[in-house]
Formats: sequence, structure tokens, C-alpha cells
Amino acid sequence: MNTFAERIAEHAAADPDAPAVTCAGASLTYAELADGAGRVAAHLLAAGARPGTTVVILLPNGPDFVRALLAAWWIGATPTPVSPKLPLHERTALVGLAEASAVVAEDVGDLAGAYEVLTVAQLAKPVDAVAPSSTPSPQWKAIGSGGSTGRPKLIVAEQHAVAEDVMGLGVLLRVPERRTMVVPGPLSHNAPFAALSVGLLRGNHVVLMARFDAAECLRLVAVHRAEWLYQVPTMMLRIWRLPAQERPAHDLSSLKVVFHMAAPCPRWLKQEWCDWLGPETILELYGGTELQAMTIVGGRDWLAHPGSVGPVVLGEMQVRDQDGNVLPPGETGEIWMRRGAQEPSPYHYRGAQARRARDSWESLGDMGHFDGDGFLYLADRASDMILVGGSNVYPAEVEAALDAHGAVRSSCVIGLPDEDLGNVPHAIVELAEEVSDEELLAWVRERVAGYKAPRSVERVDHPLRDDAGKVRRSQLRAERVRDGG
Repeated sequence: MNTFAERIAEHAAADPDAPAVTCAGASLTYAELADGAGRVAAHLLAAGARPGTTVVILLPNGPDFVRALLAAWWIGATPTPVSPKLPLHERTALVGLAEASAVVAEDVGDLAGAYEVLTVAQLAKPVDAVAPSSTPSPQWKAIGSGGSTGRPKLIVAEQHAVAEDVMGLGVLLRVPERRTMVVPGPLSHNAPFAALSVGLLRGNHVVLMARFDAAECLRLVAVHRAEWLYQVPTMMLRIWRLPAQERPAHDLSSLKVVFHMAAPCPRWLKQEWCDWLGPETILELYGGTELQAMTIVGGRDWLAHPGSVGPVVLGEMQVRDQDGNVLPPGETGEIWMRRGAQEPSPYHYRGAQARRARDSWESLGDMGHFDGDGFLYLADRASDMILVGGSNVYPAEVEAALDAHGAVRSSCVIGLPDEDLGNVPHAIVELAEEVSDEELLAWVRERVAGYKAPRSVERVDHPLRDDAGKVRRSQLRAERVRDGG
């Protein structure tokens, strides 16, 4: 049994000049990655990080991120990636939940004095590399997320950082070995983070993007002869909307897998991709970062069950009505999951509590139904969460920012349909005094991440909540969708 760090060190010893990671023109071989990780690990130890502690990685996509990630595993610590683009409030909340022993960032910035911050410049100072620990990190990742209450939370994986323990995921996702993968998503999100991690453990060259661009993504696949590509439906749509001459200009014949998840994919778009690259290339997963259970569907099975996210391949799922009764095939209800009746939970939360029923069943708030063949179909979310380009937006968090403005008496945030992003946040406000849309939106953007901020503001002259503080978001959304937004 090898730790993650030991497995990467093995790749470096076996083929030191093999490319490990590339981003924005900068590359590291496996030898350079292992050496760099050992040196960053030495800096982490000097700063007080130890096995079992948490190291926050507050960096954008790139080689510096990957070195820091490896360095955390190198010493048996748990890496917590946090987007440096998040507003200060959310960043500090996640770092606080992590109880970070060290924070790796481009500069000290707003965290000065609060945490032990190691900047990229400091980590470049000469120091002797340390050998990878034979003791694995007790939790191989802790991923940040906004909570349904509007408060950030961490989802901490309970699996140790032992290579053999995650190889099964690589097989399910058809991740190649010693080939090339393109992972254009932000590494602060679970799916791109997991793709990078499993990709490196299997000895692949992982090509990252500093920021997604549809044409550049195709160019990278073609230039690097990539076999595996990560996507979310928003990326797929943007690629599909490229000028007619753009897609054929890139040789994508090397692609064997286009893996997508994070949000429902429109049927017409998935059909187009199946027709374009062949159904055997398309692979979709449904499941949460918590990974209690998951489904997977390949393109050929999807064509036989259009709109499905596939059968359950890990753990167990049930569809239940509001009273907790298991529903028969064809009837829509809330999706409940568990790893198994006697299986321990694969995760725990920091900053939140799971929605849990008896016998280890949990719900992420999704709705759906099974067909007679055991294939799952997703419907609307049971909760009020808004999916924006594959990212979760919780209205309570945005409403809290709106309500903090002195001119706002009450507010409600709903998701309205958007062709590009799937949904976009729309704010409905009751005002105590006049304020411009620009001022309100600027106020919100200072307090939440940009993708969470409303794209539009609507004014009403009546309270949006009843005396119990409740608001009927689904009804408000239905009215606006019916009336054309």
C-alpha cells in the first residue's frame, strides 16, 4: 500500500522526464514535481504543519497549486483548496473551518496576522527536500462549499491518502494511465480536484487551464493528443456555440473519454456531443462531493435511456415521497443515498449537518425517479439551490448580503433559466428607500463570489416573507418563468 506521495515519487523515479502538469505554458516533469513537493513540504514543516493537520491552498490553477497539493500529502497533512477569487468573508470562513496549520497563497494579503501564510515567493527559497512520509494523510481532501443556510462548509473525505484506495474511482471514470488529460475546471472545486489527483496517481500528464476558454480547450486537446477531457455542461455549450469553422479546425481524434458532471446536461446538447464525438466517448457521473453513492452512464446507455444519469454503481439510492415511503419506478420524489447499511460514512462536514434519516440514509435535496431498468433521472432540486454553470449558489447567502444594505427591507433570490449557465440568480427586493441596481449589485459582489451575485434586480412593494419568515421561492420562480422572466 502506497501513500499518494510515495506513488508520485515512484512515477518520478521510473520516468523522471515524463510531463506531470502543464498550465498556461508552464510545465513540470514528474521529477520536478516530486522535488518541488519535497521542498515545499520542508517549508510546511518549518511553519508548523504536521501529519493530520490541514493545509489550505489559496492559489489559482497552475504548477504552484500542484506542488503545494503534493507537499501536503508529502507530510501526511490534509489539503484544502480554496479559491483566491472568493470574497474575504467566505475565504476567511473556510480557512477558519479548516483550522489551518498553514496557508499557501500568492501573497499574505488579508490573512496577515491570522494564520501562518507561506507565499509562493517564500516557498521558492532554497531548502533541502524532505522524503515523502510513509504515513498517509488521514483525510485525503477537505473541499469547501457554500451551505444551504448561507454559511460555508467543508466536506472532509474520510478516506486515507492511500493510492490503492482511490484507484477504483479511476477505473470507473475511465481515467487512463501514463497518457494525457485536459482538466479545465478550477481546482478549488471537487471534480477537477479529484480528476487532477487521480490523474497524477495514474501517471498521467494533466493539462490545466488558468481560465476556461472554449477554443483554447479544444486546442489543448489537439496539441497534447489528450485522451481524457473533463467538462461541465456550461463548458460543453460554449464549445458547441463556437463559430462553425472552429470545432473542425482541431484534431480531437485522440479523445477516448469526455467526462462531465456538476449540473444536469440538456438532452439536446448531450445528443449533439454524442453525434459529434461518438457516444462511446461520453461519460457522465451523478453524485455529491460527499460521495455517499453515485451513478454513471456512458453515451450508448444514455441513448437507450435519454435524459438518464445512469444506474447506481457505488453505494445505494432510493427515491422517497414526503412521508419517507420508497416510490416505485416512474414516480418522482427525493433522492436518498448511503454507502451501505453497515458502511461508515465516507465524509464528515465542518460547519454544517447532514440531512439524515434512519439507517444512514442521507439526502442532498435532489429530486428524481428511477425507470424500470434502474436508471436514475433527475428533476428539480428539493432545496432552493441554484446551479450556475455547475457551481452551487444558495439563496440564503446572497439574501443575507442584500439584506445587509440599509435600503433593503426584504429580499428573495431565485434562479431564472439561462442558455449558457443553466440558471442565473435574480434578486427580488422590497426597498425602504430608493437605491440603484448598480449600487445593490456592487454591494453584493463585495460579499459573495461573482458567480453568486444576481444578474438582475426586480422591485416589489410588499413584504417577501410571511410572519414566520418563510418565502415561497418555487412559486416566485414559476410565476416569472411563466411570464417570461
